[in-house]
Amino acid sequence: MTDISLEILAYLCFFAFLAGFIDSVVGGGGLVQLPALLIFLPGLAIPAIIGTHKLASFSGTFVATIQYARKVKLNWKFLIPIIISAGIFSVLGARLVSSLDKSVLKPLILVLLILVLIYTYFKKDLGNIHNPKQTGNRQLLLGLLIGGGLGFYDGFFGPGTGSFLIFAFVIIFGLDFLNASANAKIINCATNIPAIVYFLYTGDVIFKVALPLAVFNIMGSVAGSRLALTKGSSFVRMFFLVVVTGIILRFAYDILKEV
Repeated sequence: MTDISLEILAYLCFFAFLAGFIDSVVGGGGLVQLPALLIFLPGLAIPAIIGTHKLASFSGTFVATIQYARKVKLNWKFLIPIIISAGIFSVLGARLVSSLDKSVLKPLILVLLILVLIYTYFKKDLGNIHNPKQTGNRQLLLGLLIGGGLGFYDGFFGPGTGSFLIFAFVIIFGLDFLNASANAKIINCATNIPAIVYFLYTGDVIFKVALPLAVFNIMGSVAGSRLALTKGSSFVRMFFLVVVTGIILRFAYDILKEV
């Protein structure tokens, strides 16, 4: 790999901060950081781009998880089985990534995101009341299915995973947006760890890029999570709508470009 100029690294660090901020609140930071890496490092192999991105973004996600865990009460008895399910299925998704056509998924994911956006926008009180439904075998089974399904999706494809997790925690488990975001961060960590280990093993992490980006991702993550914890669920809901709209536009652009 050729040397990277300080100017390019500065641009990448700015986008890493922005990605960390967005991701810490509602997920979707990968839609900022990954394209930036692709644009500013066109000569770098795709596996190295993804591996570098994963390490940097995971750093921010991990720190955001700690921030939320200190302020938000989490039901670990409920979360741990979902974490295990998500982690296992993310590995399965990563193993199948080369044998399935991801372009087939894009229109389906686009439709689902549009439905999520419409439902959240018109349901004004959605996610304002924290009324957890995390007891009983039925809720546990739903948690395992959601963790497994979205874990597989994250390992196989990824964009929008955090937003889908937040929506699932709000709709199915009765959490408010702030608590849903905290829970989603933990699941995101679980789905990222296997991929990080894999990319480190294959040598597809460019540390001289990943480490500075990790620092700025963490800075953005701390700023975003603190703002979310201060402003509460109404702020997270508004941010959720903005980010989902951005993800929808990105998916629509990708689909039209492929037509």
